[in-house]
Amino acid sequence: MSYCLAIERMQPESRKELHKKYHDHHYGFPIHDDNELFGRLIMEINQAGLSWETILRKEDSFRKAYDNFNIEKVAAYSEKDRERLLNDPGIIRNKLKVNAAIENAKTIIELQKEFGSFEKWLEHHHPKTLPEWMKLFKKTFKFTGGEIVNEFLMSIGFLKGAHTEDCAVNQEILKHRPMWRN
Repeated sequence: MSYCLAIERMQPESRKELHKKYHDHHYGFPIHDDNELFGRLIMEINQAGLSWETILRKEDSFRKAYDNFNIEKVAAYSEKDRERLLNDPGIIRNKLKVNAAIENAKTIIELQKEFGSFEKWLEHHHPKTLPEWMKLFKKTFKFTGGEIVNEFLMSIGFLKGAHTEDCAVNQEILKHRPMWRN
């Protein structure tokens, strides 16, 4: 069942609202801000092994813990920052995921130096098949398996499939010219 249809059947209403907000305003929409792209990558990495709902409920805590997903600040995190994150009950306290966020921030800074931005790096490699993207992400980033890469790229408009074709949000996304249309 698609995310679009699943949301309509969710109960209680508070759960439905949480997912609907993400579905209607974020999922599949292109992101043009590197910090927000990095934030989405952090969120997708942290979702591994957990429900997306858990991550959505913790989004504000993730933003606070990771300095609003500021790539330069996260890349400069010290051992003290790692410990702070591993002791923060508002986020996922997994050493591999915390380390991945910090190391991936450092990687994104290098990509920005070479390509001008994280977004331009993504655009430079577009179009690719999912297996090609998976290979590229595995070579470039930490903790980026197939499902993480697929969801990250769908959620930012680089791969098709975030919404069913008859979903009203899909029509709105088309106005924002997602990369999968190119």
